[in-house]
Amino acid sequence: MTTSLPAPVSPGTLSDVRRPVNSWDEFTQLREVLIGDATTSRVPRMTDPSAWLACYPTLTPAEIERVHQGEFPKQVIEESNEDLAELEQTLRELGVTTHRPPAVDHSRSFSTPYWDADGYISYCPRDITLILGSTIIEAPSPMRSRYFEIFNLRPLFQRYSDEGATWISAPRPQLRDELYARDPLGRPLLAEGEPVFDAANVLRLGRDIFYQVSRSGNETGMRWLASILPMLGSDLRLHPLRDVYGYTHIDSTIAILRPGLVMLNPDRIDPDKVPAPFDSWDIVWCPEPTVHPTALPHTLSERWISMNLLMVNPETAIVDAFQPDLLRALEKAGITVIPRKLRHARVLGGGFHCVTLDVLRDGGCQTYLS
Repeated sequence: MTTSLPAPVSPGTLSDVRRPVNSWDEFTQLREVLIGDATTSRVPRMTDPSAWLACYPTLTPAEIERVHQGEFPKQVIEESNEDLAELEQTLRELGVTTHRPPAVDHSRSFSTPYWDADGYISYCPRDITLILGSTIIEAPSPMRSRYFEIFNLRPLFQRYSDEGATWISAPRPQLRDELYARDPLGRPLLAEGEPVFDAANVLRLGRDIFYQVSRSGNETGMRWLASILPMLGSDLRLHPLRDVYGYTHIDSTIAILRPGLVMLNPDRIDPDKVPAPFDSWDIVWCPEPTVHPTALPHTLSERWISMNLLMVNPETAIVDAFQPDLLRALEKAGITVIPRKLRHARVLGGGFHCVTLDVLRDGGCQTYLS
């Protein structure tokens, strides 16, 4: 397995006009990235249907009563921050500019005229911000506890805006109780009363954008996103992904490795039902994850967080060091792997793609699909 780092890349010429923000895809050469912070992370109270929906959507009412709520154990926070620091150092050694904004103080609760909520987490900046080209979009998360999570990123967004990036926000959702329906087992569902989605429901492939309809992103949210795309580029195409994975985000189901090569989750995608845009591509089927004990019995992510990786460029990926079968599968596909650890990825709900937000890549608004 590859353990030494590739040589740092020299500053190339961006295919787009040089801007402080430019990210159209998940795989071209990474130049600048934001990294999460686990400090003050906590599990909100599960009497809030939006927290139950976002954190543990598969659990029944009886199971949700047994979930740990409040601050995560000190060991989880400290070791997660150690792992994030190692990730930051690795990226810097690869020549990538990194930013690690301090976490929001999630010990503070807050309210609106319709509800009150606990704080949550700053571990996964990918969840709440969508970058399309030179545009920063603050996503309208369906989780009440994420309402102010993005505030720790605002100073950087202000700087990018001052330097020429476009910075917008989706309509601020009300998140009233009627947005949360119930399935036959009594678990929360996401209704369609207003546009809501997490940015991690979206994957980018140049001019083609994929949106997963799920409990963390509704059809109304997809229609809002479609309505603004003409303002960002006249030839952008939005591809709905329905009935693929109905619970939360897309990046543990589909990982675009480079043009013509995609990794898919065999537990969620049938080989006979590969989404049409990828049915002519080479496919790496993610191996069954190696599952290790966790610090808490209930985790924010299931075992398939193992395939949540970060492409540094089309030939290089930062991958979970505890997944030897995955490392071998990627190497067999011609990917140089850099094994790194996120010891509490399942507990805190994020792998290497989740805990990063790429703001500058070399790729432009290119056409990769016919």
